[in-house]
Amino acid sequence: MSAPDAAAAATALVVAGDEETRVLLRGLLRLHHFRVDGEAEGVAQALEFLRDRPPTLLVVDLNLAEGTASTLLHEARGIAPRVRTVLVAPSSRPLPADVGPAADVTLLRPFRIRQFADAIAPADGRGPP
Repeated sequence: MSAPDAAAAATALVVAGDEETRVLLRGLLRLHHFRVDGEAEGVAQALEFLRDRPPTLLVVDLNLAEGTASTLLHEARGIAPRVRTVLVAPSSRPLPADVGPAADVTLLRPFRIRQFADAIAPADGRGPP
């Protein structure tokens, strides 16, 4: 599979409680050659999407309109065990004890574009999934 084909196959689901954060994350994902297949405001919407079309990457903001990021990350593992997860959280407040370990990567705001690129890269470092 060529590099452009591999990049085209990389899909993402963005979950954040506010539109501004979803727009920011969607733009950053597209910049890094991910196709954003869905967005959700909370846990129920996100889980429904995961059951229907598991993405390559799940990007979850700590602040959700409904439910908690911890619940979503734990339940996502049961639905789509191979999905890579990135939690985006403010650096100004401590993470709940159970949410940090549930994500593959925790990215604290504010962050630089390079930090985001590193966070969404596969653990093996081979480029886009």
